[in-house]
Amino acid sequence: MVRKVALTIVVLLVFISGLGFLKFEQIQAAVKEHSFTPPPTAVTTIIAKSEDWPSTRKAVGSAVAVQGVVVSADLPGIVARISFDSGRQVHVGDVLVELDTRQERAQLAAAEADRNLAVLNYNRTKALVEQGAVPRADFDKTSAEKSSTEAKVAEIRATIERKTIHAPFTGALGIRQVNLGQYLAAGNPIVQLQSLDPIYVNFGVPQGEALRVKIGQQVEVSASDNPGLSFKGKVTAIDSVIDESTRNIRVQATLANPNGKLRPGMFVDAALNSGGSQSFISLPASAISYAPFGDSVYVATDLKDPNGKTYRGVRQQFVKVDRSRGDQVAIASGLNPGDEVVTSGTFRLRNGAAISVQNNVQPSNNPAPKPEDN
Repeated sequence: MVRKVALTIVVLLVFISGLGFLKFEQIQAAVKEHSFTPPPTAVTTIIAKSEDWPSTRKAVGSAVAVQGVVVSADLPGIVARISFDSGRQVHVGDVLVELDTRQERAQLAAAEADRNLAVLNYNRTKALVEQGAVPRADFDKTSAEKSSTEAKVAEIRATIERKTIHAPFTGALGIRQVNLGQYLAAGNPIVQLQSLDPIYVNFGVPQGEALRVKIGQQVEVSASDNPGLSFKGKVTAIDSVIDESTRNIRVQATLANPNGKLRPGMFVDAALNSGGSQSFISLPASAISYAPFGDSVYVATDLKDPNGKTYRGVRQQFVKVDRSRGDQVAIASGLNPGDEVVTSGTFRLRNGAAISVQNNVQPSNNPAPKPEDN
């Protein structure tokens, strides 16, 4: 009886297992029959080719006045006269502000009277000494008094002159910071004075290219505030140390600025031309996928699916980006001329994804776009 029951159970188990296996095969066949394959991603592509790029290094810089100061009071006093208007051009030596000197002028009159008396005493004593009527010591005393009074007069005159404040160099004034009757302590600001023509532009160059920078290299500067307007100059100074925080070396260029379009403190774009050219593969900026672990592009190629069927897909290729111009990016390594590179739709791709190339509309790829095209 027990054997019959066990045999029955075994037969039932074999039957159920066979039925389950058959059902599993049916489900697998149904899944394969109804499986969904995502459609190819629509992209645009471009054939990579080498182009000559001018050996130009671009950097963000700032304009700095060749000479720039805050004109301030040298001595304390009351503002008696203001001889300038805000924002005007002045020349070296022009009077800007005069402080009240009435007290100093009264002191000068007294000092001049003392000096005149000392000169008379000196002359009398000198004549008497020559006649032997007075001792030599009296002459020495009057001589010292004469020199002392003359020095006192010179000191007071210098004080009066220092209370008349002149422009130390030719340049453009800023906004006036004093008023008539205002008391100025020593060092109080009066007005900004900046020399605008010529003007300096300071910018940084990576330490790896520091040795390529030479005095006299051509520099072209443009400012976003003046689209289409550029300024040309030359490198006139290179710093002696490299900034530890940025690993850049500071370079200074001098440019003509006759109309004062560039102002101290303005951010500018500087292009340092080292002459000659280099060959790079040019791609539209939209083709580059930027990431912390490295920049990459997608190269269109023929791939095979798990069943061995060939399809048009992409492989991710890491590249080294060197520089940019307009809409283009220069690829230093990672690609070969002739590679078909995806230029749009990259954000939807992954390595091995199927694509459908539709090049009827291409992304911008202009090395020198006009401002209205940006």
